[in-house]
Amino acid sequence: QVQLVESGGGLVQPGGSLRLSCVASGSIFKIYSMAWYRQVPGNQRELVAAVNSDDTIVYADSVKGRFTMSKDNAKNTAYLQMNNLKPEDTAVYYCNADLLTIAPTKETEYWGQGTQVTVSS
Repeated sequence: QVQLVESGGGLVQPGGSLRLSCVASGSIFKIYSMAWYRQVPGNQRELVAAVNSDDTIVYADSVKGRFTMSKDNAKNTAYLQMNNLKPEDTAVYYCNADLLTIAPTKETEYWGQGTQVTVSS
């Protein structure tokens, strides 16, 4: 079994900062990539940032220069530092991982349960 657990969401004023964390645990042999998505009710889930298998990082245009994604391979943890938050960043943020499990040996995509981020004065 594999679990992705997000934390760090909350209520913040415009211009404020939050740091999200996502810990992957369980029967993991290798993590190929991790990503953050967000979703507003009624809208499709959208990619915010992703760390690829070659450690390159991609960002949505709407968050470039404000959000920074990083990954600690030793801890199987991904982070999303969000600065200068705007009301339009309000959403549920989901962690995603593409990984290889130990038993069975299988590449599978997993999702966390999501963490709410609300930007409001």
